[in-house]
Amino acid sequence: MKQVIEKRKDIAFYMKLFPLPMHKQAYGEAMSIACSKNPLAMLDKAYERKPLPEAKCKTTVVDDDIKLGKKLGVTGTPAIILPNGNLVPGYRDADSLIKLIDQK
Repeated sequence: MKQVIEKRKDIAFYMKLFPLPMHKQAYGEAMSIACSKNPLAMLDKAYERKPLPEAKCKTTVVDDDIKLGKKLGVTGTPAIILPNGNLVPGYRDADSLIKLIDQK
């Protein structure tokens, strides 16, 4: 997504947290990201497999994201919902993703 944004300033992503039950630590990490004052930096730490601090806030954002993902048919990550409403499961490189976004 970072590469897409570097190439195309007119594209924005809205990220939702969708921790999968098979990853035992994922829900706690998602809560840490949601509670952080800098969630993007915390997300980067998670991608780098660095330990995240324990969440210290009360929020329903992760549970709300999980409910929304299930409603939209998300079953795994990564998953992208395109502007036309299509669900794209799995990883896509920047150029492939841009082509999908540009499709009407």
